[in-house]
Amino acid sequence: MTQPAQPAQSARPTQSAQPAQAPGSSPADHVIVLFGATGDLARRKLLPGLFHLAMAGLMPRRYRIVGSAPAAVALSDQDFRAHARQAVKEFGRSRPEGPVWQEFESALSFGSADPEAPEPLVEAVRAAEQAVGGTPRRLFHLAVPPVAFASMVELLGATGLAQDARVIVEKPFGTDLASARALNATIHAVFDESRVFRIDHFLGKEAVDNILALRFANGLFEPLWNREHISHVQIDVPEKIDIQGRAHFFEGTGTFRDMIVTHLFQLLGFVAMEPPVVLDAQSLRDEQVKVFRSMRPLDPAHVVRGQYTGYRAEPGVDPASDTETFAALRVEIDNWRWAGVPFILRSGKALAEGRHVVTLGLREPVLGMFPLNARAAVDGRGNELVIDFADPGSVTARFLVKEPGPFMRLAEADMAFGYRSSFTADNSLEGYEHLLLEAMLGDQSFFTRSDGIERLWEISAPLLDAPPPVEPYAPGTWGPDSIDALVAPHRWHLPDRRQ
Repeated sequence: MTQPAQPAQSARPTQSAQPAQAPGSSPADHVIVLFGATGDLARRKLLPGLFHLAMAGLMPRRYRIVGSAPAAVALSDQDFRAHARQAVKEFGRSRPEGPVWQEFESALSFGSADPEAPEPLVEAVRAAEQAVGGTPRRLFHLAVPPVAFASMVELLGATGLAQDARVIVEKPFGTDLASARALNATIHAVFDESRVFRIDHFLGKEAVDNILALRFANGLFEPLWNREHISHVQIDVPEKIDIQGRAHFFEGTGTFRDMIVTHLFQLLGFVAMEPPVVLDAQSLRDEQVKVFRSMRPLDPAHVVRGQYTGYRAEPGVDPASDTETFAALRVEIDNWRWAGVPFILRSGKALAEGRHVVTLGLREPVLGMFPLNARAAVDGRGNELVIDFADPGSVTARFLVKEPGPFMRLAEADMAFGYRSSFTADNSLEGYEHLLLEAMLGDQSFFTRSDGIERLWEISAPLLDAPPPVEPYAPGTWGPDSIDALVAPHRWHLPDRRQ
């Protein structure tokens, strides 16, 4: 067995706490290592995202990016630069040309890494640090399958590369409580929690920041944000795509583990949290975890699992598979703000549209002064506050007005704010871009904490232990018909006939 390589630098200053940098400051000098640099995530999101940060002037003054992959698929520096150019050309918002691209391209290098042969990576990191000069921070991004998390973390610990470094861990963060605890123990043996960034790109979207601004910066909304005024909350993330040939991953995961625990529960935490004392990472994450601790264990009777027709014929799928491609569930929160208000969550593959929407339904006025025929045109809809997470996002307040004419008939009207029409789109960052920047700054505000993810798996145990059978649904629909019972006596915001 090959002996572990020596640390890339043996005389780095010890920084156990790793405090975040001041808001608005530029990141310190960095060496960024992308594990899985030849994979789909790096090609579609990470390399184009890092280049967009460079174009926006948000990268460190001096930086290097080291790609890494197993030796069997290793690239030369030149090949990695060509790979990055093609990725940015195909998926980036800026073309790979001009002085900024030349600087970015020259900052790219490659070092293969296998658990028993890490030397090429160690040498590449050492060369990158020497090129940057001084003592740049190290940031490792584990854009690898979950089965490789432990071996990569252990490699970083054995080689000394983890010293004073930060690590970004991709989802899923375990598949149940036991595996989440085991993964956290493995990570914490090498990285303390202050240096761990569990990434959920949903939390990097502008609309998540806007939830905080909408609630806490406006006296118009915060007084309404409770059970006295809100009847129900929907968090709806349908996907139009099917599994796209990812049967090996999906068969072992399913929609609940892949989307609900990792994404939708995180959004729920931000929608439902109490006002933090200050807008810093500890306060925000403390309030989010309080929400998770207030969530009741999931009741399988309030869960619908679906599977689109034709899924079992996908290559690599078990012909008798019970894996859900769709999940909808009703969540209850036992605290003073939300007791009695159902949170209804939905996500799935091969649905009618791809959307990212949070809808807060407001209670009807106590006095029913308008006759039923006056409300006939609105088809049972009332007041709603709709937050659309699609980049760059929007916020719409829906209310009822009188139709013009001699009779009292009500109709729906909107007041809408859209990022695209209100601000220059060039100033916005996509989810991964935002979170990569925050990780370089050391700000963990929008990253999942270990106790939070373990609590979510804990409340999920009743469902994982006794899941209801999957129900079939046709591709291009909104899921099984039984989902209407979850939201009753209300109705799903999606589909909306006007959208």
